[in-house]
Amino acid sequence: QLAGLAVIAFGLWLRFGGVMADFASEKKSPEYFFMGLYVLVGAGALMTTVGFFGCCGAARESQCLIGAFFACLLVIFAAEVTAGVFAFIGKKVAVQEAQKIYEDIYDDYMKNPAGKVNSTIYRYHLALQCCGKGNMEQQMGLPCPENIQKVSNCLVEIQNIIDADLHLVGIVGIAIAGITIFGMIFSMVLCCAIRNTRDMI
Repeated sequence: QLAGLAVIAFGLWLRFGGVMADFASEKKSPEYFFMGLYVLVGAGALMTTVGFFGCCGAARESQCLIGAFFACLLVIFAAEVTAGVFAFIGKKVAVQEAQKIYEDIYDDYMKNPAGKVNSTIYRYHLALQCCGKGNMEQQMGLPCPENIQKVSNCLVEIQNIIDADLHLVGIVGIAIAGITIFGMIFSMVLCCAIRNTRDMI
């Protein structure tokens, strides 16, 4: 249950509290990246629910509930492995989506520097701590934060941030997978112990 709540909190933080959350306020957003976070939050909710039923099964010493708990953990473990592979394969797509959003905003700003997109591109520069797409010509005239110590390429920063976020997701996934394996082992041990106790009686 605690692991499930931690996964929910982590997924919501990445979705609404991280740097990438700024990309969700526009008409276009990196759906591939956010879809992975929604799956993560859903898995956390499922783990919390399954953990509750596992506790009930252990308290009531019900082999049926504990067996169902084991089956659910097995499904969650398979889903985690699948999601991990999916995230690894889809990382390039998520990076390309986010970069395309920035490039579209950059092009809109170049066409109309005084328009509404001025504040939008500045917000991205402030969140990503970058300015433009690389060379000095592409940075001149852009609304860049004044406190940037080193002007960097926004496309590179987007890739770095997504790589870092997915790295964190991978670490959390491995930790949760380990907890799931221990949960399956202990549930089987408990189920066998209950069965042996009843056979002795």
